Amino acid sequence: MSSHTISRRGLLAGAGAIGAGLALSGCATTTSRAGSAQQGGAITLQSDLSSPLAEKAMQALVAAYNKQSKYTVNLNTVAATTYQPLLPTYLTSANPPDIYTWYAGHDAAHYASKGLLLDVGGAWSTMGNYQPALKALSTDATGKKIFVPTDYYWWGVFYRKSQFAKWGLSEPKTWSDFLNACATIKSKGVTPIGLGAGTGNAWVAAAWFDYFDIRLNGADFHRALLQGQHSFTDRRVVDVFTTWKQVLPYFDPNGTAVTWQEASNQLLQGQTAMLLTGTFFADAVPKGSIDDLDFFKFPVIDPSVPDAEEAPTDGLFASSKTHNAAAVLDFMTWMATPAAQNLWTATSSGTVIPANPQATAPSTPLVQKGKAMLDAADQLTQFFNRDSSDALQNTANTALINFIQNPGQLTSILSTWQSQAEQVWKTA
Repeated sequence: MSSHTISRRGLLAGAGAIGAGLALSGCATTTSRAGSAQQGGAITLQSDLSSPLAEKAMQALVAAYNKQSKYTVNLNTVAATTYQPLLPTYLTSANPPDIYTWYAGHDAAHYASKGLLLDVGGAWSTMGNYQPALKALSTDATGKKIFVPTDYYWWGVFYRKSQFAKWGLSEPKTWSDFLNACATIKSKGVTPIGLGAGTGNAWVAAAWFDYFDIRLNGADFHRALLQGQHSFTDRRVVDVFTTWKQVLPYFDPNGTAVTWQEASNQLLQGQTAMLLTGTFFADAVPKGSIDDLDFFKFPVIDPSVPDAEEAPTDGLFASSKTHNAAAVLDFMTWMATPAAQNLWTATSSGTVIPANPQATAPSTPLVQKGKAMLDAADQLTQFFNRDSSDALQNTANTALINFIQNPGQLTSILSTWQSQAEQVWKTA
């Protein structure tokens, strides 16, 4: 599926049973048919894919599955802003939804460690030659398969080709090239860099932190840092922010007040020139505007550091309390097939790469370029909270927004961040 556009947020405080009940019963798009009772009852697919194209694509997938299966899946689409904070409530409820759209990484492993996720090894036994990295992402600490990947996507610095052509700019390759491009764009009276980290979207800033860290310190250090093996006051982390300061004057001054959707519109309307984002933003881009979009990889800062890229992986996991494990495994096995994943890429915005190596990635230049970038990388990371935890994402949100607004207070910000992170790791 396309990226869970709100799925990197930290858990919101105070999500109660009333809100959970509303989310479980409302905002739903259901697909059902008669005759499911004798098969153990219809199962529910709880989905946060609520952008118009993504929801339409999921509806098509469920309809296609139900047409050819003896089982029935009911699709329940919940607004993405509601879904994540209620996910723990869904999983721990007495009668939870059966299957969930979500992502690989810490969350899945955490829920599995609590005994909340179904062993989906039965689906994996028929899934063929998936990449070892995807298999590892889908396996918990005990060796149990807990996740079925359906697609992955890339992050990049997106821009409009017509604007770059008008300004005589080519894609920056190095950090120096990038700073020069920013200066040129600013001289034209256009804000060089959009952000979109406002109104619950502070997680967007973590993409900048991730990329600075993997470009300066490498993916191994980055992952170790996010697992508590290094301090956020480490000199190497300070170097990340020292480099970031060089480009802050080119950021949208209102970037911490607007949402990522608004930042996407600013890019499309020419109010900003560049946006570091994942391809999920294309779900809300009018078809006619896609052709003018392109991207370049986050510029190289230290050529001696092995190349790494963010490649978040999305898919499905299931409740261990499902009343119909056979139906769950059947649907998840079907979702892993080339046919299902081809249907997804054909129906959605078409800016993701199917996880099944036998599926056909969209042939658009944008997707082929993204896939080539990921294929050429030495290592792939997921995203800040996917490589750490949602709780640690909360500490990052506070620290990173504070830095963008008050870069002169870096020492205090990093010290506070480390203290907050230590509390998270103690209670993990």
